[in-house]
Amino acid sequence: MLTKNTSLLVWPLVLVAIVLLSFFANAVSPYDPYSINPLSRLKPPSPEHWFGTDNFGRDLFVRVALAVRVSLSVGAAVAVIAGAAGIIIGLLCAWYRPVDRILMRVCDGLFAFPSLLLAIAIVGVLGPQIINVILALSLVYIPSIARVIRGAAMVIKEKNFIEALRSQGASASRIIWLHLLPNVISPFIVQVSWVFSVAILTEAALSFLGSGVPAPMPSLGNLLLEGKAVIFSAWWMTFFPGVTIVLLILGLNIIGDDLRDRADPGLKPLPRRVLHLLKQGK
Repeated sequence: MLTKNTSLLVWPLVLVAIVLLSFFANAVSPYDPYSINPLSRLKPPSPEHWFGTDNFGRDLFVRVALAVRVSLSVGAAVAVIAGAAGIIIGLLCAWYRPVDRILMRVCDGLFAFPSLLLAIAIVGVLGPQIINVILALSLVYIPSIARVIRGAAMVIKEKNFIEALRSQGASASRIIWLHLLPNVISPFIVQVSWVFSVAILTEAALSFLGSGVPAPMPSLGNLLLEGKAVIFSAWWMTFFPGVTIVLLILGLNIIGDDLRDRADPGLKPLPRRVLHLLKQGK
């Protein structure tokens, strides 16, 4: 049961709290994330500025909240685009062998490059804009979803009920979309949740390297980049964006692990009574 696992209660609440603060930050704090105030430059955290101020006197709390919105938007867009393309490619490759030989070789070629380097190369060609970051990350993570869906669909394809459908004259499109698709939803959800979290982390890495979301729009990555120059004199510039990234990624990964365990009963631990009988050799 979910209630028996404390971490699975805490982390959804943490994520909900971060999301709510990011979307309602303007109701809590009156500051404009783009308003420059040189007189308030690099002020430490205080009741006036909860997270302190940055190099230009901008309120860091509001900028972190806006950065979370940007990161969640990028992660959600990448998960939707890569998920839709990945499940279509995976199902088609599982059913049609000629399509499989072509598209899986393309996926193998994309797998040959580290995801971050491939994303940097694509953004470098398209230009550092948020839409280009989404397209680059989607292209990077489509092969991972497609390969997982292909493997799951190929297992389902060999089941007796699929053979029965084929013998009754069911069309390929009917079998793929009405019978294969519902049976690969569980691994698909798990994989998409992973892509969601890793896309947020990769976007932050791209922005930190100067190839992601362009300034002045705040991103968790470029906030860390701005704080790197003053890390010893203004610790809050890197501390709060860094902690936010850790909480987001850790929470999404823990929830994704729970989804994986629930989707695959074979990964669940054996009951204590069964383990006790195994130890006794029974």
